[in-house]
Amino acid sequence: MKFMKLGSRPDTFYTNEAVRSVSSEVTSDLIVQVKGSRYLLHKFPLLSKCLRLQRICSESPETLQHQIVQLPDFPGGTEAFELCAKFCYGITITFSAYNIVAARCAAEYLQMTEDVEKGNLVYKLEVFFNSCILHGWRDSIVTLHTTKAFPLWSEDLRITSRCIEAIASKASTHPFKVSLSHSHSRRVRDDVSCNGVEGQRQRPAAKGWWAEDIAELGIDLYWRTMIAIKSDGKIPSNLIGEALQIYASRWLPNISRRIKANREPAGSNSDSDSASEVTSKSRLLLESIVSLLPSEKGAVSCSFLLKLLKAANILNVSSSSKMELARRVALQVEEARVGDLLIPSLSSSSNTLYDVDIVLIILEQFMLQGQSPPTSPPRSKLGTERRRRSRSAENIDFKLQESRRSSSASHSSKLKVAKIVDGYLRQIAKDINLPLSKFIAVAETIPDFSRLDHDELYRAIDIYLKAHPDLNKSERKKLCRVLDCKKLSVEACMHAAQNEKLPLRVVVQVLFFEQARAATTGGKGTDLPSNIKALLASHNIDPSKPPRALSTTTSILGHDQWSTVSGLRSPKSRISTLRMKLAEDDDLDENDMNPDGMGRPSKFKGFCALPTGPKKMFSRLLSTNRNATEKS
Repeated sequence: MKFMKLGSRPDTFYTNEAVRSVSSEVTSDLIVQVKGSRYLLHKFPLLSKCLRLQRICSESPETLQHQIVQLPDFPGGTEAFELCAKFCYGITITFSAYNIVAARCAAEYLQMTEDVEKGNLVYKLEVFFNSCILHGWRDSIVTLHTTKAFPLWSEDLRITSRCIEAIASKASTHPFKVSLSHSHSRRVRDDVSCNGVEGQRQRPAAKGWWAEDIAELGIDLYWRTMIAIKSDGKIPSNLIGEALQIYASRWLPNISRRIKANREPAGSNSDSDSASEVTSKSRLLLESIVSLLPSEKGAVSCSFLLKLLKAANILNVSSSSKMELARRVALQVEEARVGDLLIPSLSSSSNTLYDVDIVLIILEQFMLQGQSPPTSPPRSKLGTERRRRSRSAENIDFKLQESRRSSSASHSSKLKVAKIVDGYLRQIAKDINLPLSKFIAVAETIPDFSRLDHDELYRAIDIYLKAHPDLNKSERKKLCRVLDCKKLSVEACMHAAQNEKLPLRVVVQVLFFEQARAATTGGKGTDLPSNIKALLASHNIDPSKPPRALSTTTSILGHDQWSTVSGLRSPKSRISTLRMKLAEDDDLDENDMNPDGMGRPSKFKGFCALPTGPKKMFSRLLSTNRNATEKS
């Protein structure tokens, strides 16, 4: 920390009955009132250096023994005035980064310039400020911090802007070359100087040595400083992101706990006003941090962005800031964790635990990035047409192939996002207030090719069914349309086959694809429970023998190889119930037809696209059940 001493006389100021005076053989003839405090001083030393006091005294008549001068708007208060008064008396005073701003504003107010006397206070303070304060790292930050008390004066005198420029220029310099002070930055410089070049190489964090020091600034000054650092163009975007994370961790800790406490009924209006003020300051701070985020992808972690989004939800920041955060999260959502996406919902219009709407926006933005997986060219462009293509057509196809290769990375990111979304669905499915439409909307944001298996999705559906036992049959069927039974593992199929909460058609489809999978692999079928085996045996199907191999030219399964199951424990007594449930499902399917007569788009592609063999077999099963019921 740099210091400057002026004057040589000892301090002779003293207080007597709330009046500050100076010991002198000459009787005081001037009374100066500064913000409620009175000073008994002498005209000669003060008026010889203060042009403002000269003008005030010349305009007021000298009718009294003491001429009174009132300075109610004096910048810096009594401390700054005493510094200026002691300078006029030649008393020793010390200036540093902590009081130079107040002294400079006070000297400017009193007009202690070179026009009045050579070597006046304004000149000396300017020399000290330019030669020492701005050359020191810590001095520049402390001085900038003190300008908060004198915002208008500091702006007019260019103290604020010069400090910001000095800090920005030093941030891009290695700490070893900067005049640091006792702070985190000094420790970094000492480590580098002690360890030499090798130590410098082993400490890459020294590149962002400036971040913790400037985090002491208030948001207004910090925002301007970061803008200057970014505009300099010498600091990498990842270091800018690290600095913002340090600042946010310092000024936005425990937001949810603090805001929750503020929202509790306050004992008085003053408490409510203070809580509202804290919330407003935090909201301004968060919006400023969002505006400073680097535009480059990966400059800040996805986890940090989602933490900001959680804070934005709690503080109820502007919708534009929320959308900006959601857009940035979408660019790197494959890096997110499920816990990061569990953003608490504080909306008065929704009783859900988590804000699913903002996650939907993130996923939609992610899917709108123009990324698509590699696809095969259409058949019409193969064969003889390929030989007839012109040179330009080949160039176009080459560019298309290159674009497909470049999209392979995006395809892998979609596979990662699919796993994250399925894990997210498992968490939000526990919310009893979560509407079915939102659960399905989140599940359908992920394209089919991104889910290599549907086990996690099935678990999420199972959790949702358990948490929402009041769903009717139509709603359960609608929920299960997002599920592809062909992508279920053997363990998931076994669980689904005995899941009484699933619609009957889903159970039938699970059993069919499990038997079909056993046929294609030539292995044994799933070891079904005894009640399911009994139901299969009642229709002359031996579950221990796999169906014949699948063929693309023949029907997939014979008539005697199709069965349904709903986890019934007494198959013989429930055959009629099975037939009635299937008939009810058929009626629901007919009622769900679109007005134009076309069937609704179903997610059960495997079941709807069955060949004629399984369909006939399914009809035969119904007729067999019907005949058995009539005979009984």
